[in-house]
Amino acid sequence: LPVNTRCKLHVRNFQSPYIVNRTFMLAKEASLADQNTDVRLIGEKLFRGVSAKDQCYLMKQVLQFTLEDVLLPQSDRFQPYMWEVVPFLTKLSNKLSSCHISGDDQNIQKNVRRLKETVKKLGESGEIKAIGELDLLFMSLRNACVGGS
Repeated sequence: LPVNTRCKLHVRNFQSPYIVNRTFMLAKEASLADQNTDVRLIGEKLFRGVSAKDQCYLMKQVLQFTLEDVLLPQSDRFQPYMWEVVPFLTKLSNKLSSCHISGDDQNIQKNVRRLKETVKKLGESGEIKAIGELDLLFMSLRNACVGGS
């Protein structure tokens, strides 16, 4: 069996209208506070050089970073959405904990590192931007990890 068999999420993880709504509301609130409009974190650059079958693993890394380095430091903001969305994203992250890939992940690491460096360089406004892109994170996770199911 290929090592990335566990890089899958069931489509029903993304189908609760309530949590979809909360995630998008949180993103919307944060993006209203986002002053920097010329930087995009989750876009085609993030997926550059990453094959379709490895994109879920890439998104797993982005999700982990977003939870640990963005949502936790900002967890007292954007209530009440934050305290509902964080457990949901944590659950997705836990479901992906055994997602690994075999072979060369240099491009993935490079792209994830670039995203992390951008957020760090922008400081707090980078964290706000990442929260403002949670809708994109949600869609990208769904697209990359649900696959043909």
